[in-house]
Amino acid sequence: MPPSSYKFRGATALVTGAASGMGEQMAYGLAARGSDIVLIDRDAERLADVAEVVRSGHPDREVSTYVVDLADLESLESTAEMILTRHPDITLLINNAGVALGGNFRDLTAEEFQWVQDINFRAPVALTRLLLPTLLASPGSHIVNVSSLFGLIAPPGQCAYAASKFALRGFSEALRHELADDGITVTTVHPGGIRTRIAESVRIADAASEAQARAGKAAFAKLLTYPADKAAVQILDGVARRKPRVLIAASATTADIVARLFPTSYLSVLKRLSPGSGRRRRDSTGRDAE
Repeated sequence: MPPSSYKFRGATALVTGAASGMGEQMAYGLAARGSDIVLIDRDAERLADVAEVVRSGHPDREVSTYVVDLADLESLESTAEMILTRHPDITLLINNAGVALGGNFRDLTAEEFQWVQDINFRAPVALTRLLLPTLLASPGSHIVNVSSLFGLIAPPGQCAYAASKFALRGFSEALRHELADDGITVTTVHPGGIRTRIAESVRIADAASEAQARAGKAAFAKLLTYPADKAAVQILDGVARRKPRVLIAASATTADIVARLFPTSYLSVLKRLSPGSGRRRRDSTGRDAE
């Protein structure tokens, strides 16, 4: 059995997608809680900036950065080998990096669909496989896989993204059960509408028109309202308590409940519950209220 709580001080954590958003904020939070950190991202400039902020605020913490595109699984494997040579004592893996792709399935190319699966699902699985011997060598280690609100529900236009996030959720739940007797715990995170750069980097199917692409990106950005720093605190608090799941923002908690109660009709229920759904409020007599 692992200790009842995860101890950050003196530990070493690896975070993917650490150059912005929740990954950046978790880097700051981990350093503040006493952990050395290994940061991975494909954006070299932003990643260097994050590392510099950490070093300035916590000069006693060791900070290492590795620039890699998680879609390139061969590069990820060689990077992991370098990391483990330098940091053989990693006890916390946070698979946070992710990309978004909008578009109906019939409009997506096979390459576009696979790109999302590679980054959102295959890369976390590969990194977990590569680090698992190290984590198993330190009972009490912990794994965090950041799924999504769309790992709880699957709306139209999100076939590729939802498929990757549901897959990550299933992988995480099975892994949690498999590793329980080894003293390794797993947290699945389902954020809803976190304000990150994913709205800037979201891809729209090449088959979509320019107008559809603009509308899709604007609609996606409108959903992102929850502060990334607040989300990062909730995730790390969940790690400390070894919570199996962390739901972030009302959109995720509501969707989770509704999907459980209405597994085949949750979208229509959620639409009726959403602000501005068009349903008129009625007074106690049943008449339309102003």
